Amino acid sequence: MAKVKTKWVCQSCGYETVSYLGRCPDCNQFGTFVEETIKDIKTPENSKLSNKLIEVSDITKIKEIVLDEKVRFKSGIEELDRVLGGGFVQGSLTLLAGDPGIGKSTLVLQTTKAICDIKLENRNLKVLYICAEESPTQVKLRAKRLNIEPENLYLTNQTCIDEVIYQIDKINPDFLIVDSIQSVFCANISSSCGSVSQIRECTNVLVRIAKQRNITTIIIGHVTKEGNIAGPKVLEHMVDCVINFEGDKYKQYRILRCIKNRFGTIAEVGVFKMEDCGLVEVNSPSSMFQDTIEGACGCAVASVLEGSRIFLHEIQALVGSTPYPNPRRVALGLDYNRLLQIVAVLEKKVGLNLSKQDIYVNVAGGLDIIEPSYDLALCLAIISSIRDIAINSKTIIIGEIGLLGEVRSVANIERRLKEASKLGFKRAIIPKVSSETYKKISSLGLDIRQVKLVTDAIVEGLKQD
Repeated sequence: MAKVKTKWVCQSCGYETVSYLGRCPDCNQFGTFVEETIKDIKTPENSKLSNKLIEVSDITKIKEIVLDEKVRFKSGIEELDRVLGGGFVQGSLTLLAGDPGIGKSTLVLQTTKAICDIKLENRNLKVLYICAEESPTQVKLRAKRLNIEPENLYLTNQTCIDEVIYQIDKINPDFLIVDSIQSVFCANISSSCGSVSQIRECTNVLVRIAKQRNITTIIIGHVTKEGNIAGPKVLEHMVDCVINFEGDKYKQYRILRCIKNRFGTIAEVGVFKMEDCGLVEVNSPSSMFQDTIEGACGCAVASVLEGSRIFLHEIQALVGSTPYPNPRRVALGLDYNRLLQIVAVLEKKVGLNLSKQDIYVNVAGGLDIIEPSYDLALCLAIISSIRDIAINSKTIIIGEIGLLGEVRSVANIERRLKEASKLGFKRAIIPKVSSETYKKISSLGLDIRQVKLVTDAIVEGLKQD
């Protein structure tokens, strides 16, 4: 009998080795290696899977390829279409990832209502939903709660990729949903469901089916405790579009963020609100995350650019003395290293002694901010909490802070101030701008205060009118 060959595969990044390692040399994660059997899959005589996917395609000149008017179709959800770049592309494969309970299954189920109503060659599109984690009855209960019962929606709870292909041959759908990819397995691979080898092979099969048969496909993926998409990084390279569903499942608001899109921009974000009837689109999100209490100390309003949209976020800070030798620094919704940098600038350039102070900062609404334009607002919120002096709730604060204590300019300052003016803000603290830009923003009706250093911003921010 031939000796069984095995390999050890990291379940975090897909790194392979011939022996067990305590820590992965590629992603530096501990205890992630799982032993898998190496099988010779070069002889496909008994494999239903390989026989169904071997197709020979002709060589075609690019000028001879005709783009159909229906090459892109709407999902029926404007916020999702915005993120996708105008809707789904026929034959594309999209990966939707997010935390458990965030609303991934709800979102894809809501899209089926509009997709099943789309006409193609005098017939409605057919949708096949592979509910690998749930039974069709459970999906029916969710659809009933969302008032979604399209005629051309088919459900099956198959988990073997061979059976999934059989159902695709039987139904011949135009739109395929796989919920989730971690629950689907290939019989030719000995490892368990959710392993790197299983995810990679099953996704590869779905990619070939989507391209060869022009089936638009969505696969739902889980995320790790660090917030990364579970499975090997190569999974993101195999698909056409990668979308992250972000937010706190215990709060209402969700953000749909595209991190890869072969058919559109990755600069757009979609905003949703979770209610009893499902996910509801938020078409005007600029003011939903700021609800400043008049006279409250330790809060400031920042203007953040997400894609092409302006969000006004309330930055909160709480500073208090600690009896312990190592003070705590806690950042929720903000970059922790960014907080440490701002604290260092306040100590060095402003002269504050924060070595005995605990500092807690938070973004109201439970969402994450990536852009550095919130630096100045965070700085003033910390100072406001330390001095116990409130910042005017009608003041918008914009600017990035450098290591030298200077306030640096940010992009699209005019658009940010226009949005703040629409929402009733009366005052703005911003970096120094050119004379041409100042002429444009001076007509907005805001009391604009330009600052060059952090110390200047503190004086203007804490000034009592």
